[in-house]
Amino acid sequence: MATDLRARSAAEVFDEHLRLSNEGRFEEDIARNVSPSCVVLDRRGVFRGHDGVTLLARWLGEELPGARFTYLTRLIEDRIAFLEWTAEADGACVRDGADSYIIEDGWIVAQTIHYTVESTR
Repeated sequence: MATDLRARSAAEVFDEHLRLSNEGRFEEDIARNVSPSCVVLDRRGVFRGHDGVTLLARWLGEELPGARFTYLTRLIEDRIAFLEWTAEADGACVRDGADSYIIEDGWIVAQTIHYTVESTR
């Protein structure tokens, strides 16, 4: 199975990552789609590997509990993907979400994340 996962195209990895994330299946998404040596750049710093991605997912869940995400723009060209998104949660929203990805050999190997949480109370 691992060999089959590593043979997927960047578009297949990107699509599955978005689907699993939107379903709240973060552990499965990370195991299947995120390289153990992934590097993520975020406004809070540089995060590495599954532990770093898990921490970022936990923080997003705390900032936007039970959020409903809308994907506005999804672009992919060769190994590079871009996602523009918004989110609505009880008491908070994001209007400016933007993530970029580098996907190689069936893994997300690098990502940038940008979003601003706004209070709606």
